[in-house]
Parts: sequence; C-alpha cells; structure tokens
Amino acid sequence: MAYTVPAGTRIGHVHLKVADLERSLHFYRDLLGFELQQYYGESAAFISAGGYHHHIGLNTWHSKDAPPAPVRAAGLYHTAILYPSRKDLAIVLKRLIDTCYPLTGASDHGVSEAIYLNDPDKNGVELYWDKPKEQWPRDADGNLQMITGVLDIENLLRSAD
Repeated sequence: MAYTVPAGTRIGHVHLKVADLERSLHFYRDLLGFELQQYYGESAAFISAGGYHHHIGLNTWHSKDAPPAPVRAAGLYHTAILYPSRKDLAIVLKRLIDTCYPLTGASDHGVSEAIYLNDPDKNGVELYWDKPKEQWPRDADGNLQMITGVLDIENLLRSAD
C-alpha cells in the first residue's frame, strides 16, 4: 500500500548558503522583517517569524564570498514564504517598492497571490498569501485548476492600509 504524508506535515525551515552573512541578514531581517534568533559563531544565523527557533538558516560554511549558483543548474528554484493575510503581503510589497528593491515577477495563481524576487545571492524568493480554500478555482469535477495570471498590484497595495 502506498504511503501518504499526513495532512499536518509542514516544511519546517530552509537553510541557505550565502556569500555574505550580514548582507543576507540585511535582506531577510531588515527588509522582509524576520527576527534574528541566534548567531551560530561568525558564519551562520537563524531567523524566524514570531519567535520560532528558525524558519530560515543562513550560513557561509561552504559559500563565503562565493558567486551565486548558476541559474541553469539543478538546485533550489525558490523559497516560498507564506504570509497569514493579504494585508501582510501588501505591507511587505510596499516596503520592497519603497526601497526600490527589484521584483522578478508577480502572479495570481487562483489559489494564492505571489510576489517574486531574488535575495542578494540570487536565491529565488516567493512571498505569497493563500486565498481561502473555498475560492480556489476548480473544474466541473472538483479538481484544482491553478493558474498563472496577472496580479493586480495596485489592488493588492490598497490592502496595506
């Protein structure tokens, strides 16, 4: 019999190799708003939302001063950060716009609204919120029908107020 992962299973954290620890902390802590939980020596730091031990680990153990990983190679496509509400996503989007941080994309996926960007090491980052499950698009048979549509950024930004 095939095993199915339990519904309560979550992805616990992501650990990223970075070239410059302080530069990465500036992005994840100072711009996105994660809280520093602990430095681990001089080569790693753990950050989180809401006091959790860590959602993101950053380290330079094998990557200090290294160039970004090649785009056309196997590896992590992006880290997705799920915000609890549309307003929270709008607030972080406004922060990014106010600091002129470059975005690489924005999409309405039917099930979620997402903003895409790269961190300072060119690691892909998706910032998103999930729409209520009853709003998810489904076909006549009830199968999920995710899309990649245009995100109405102006409408999203109005949620920040």
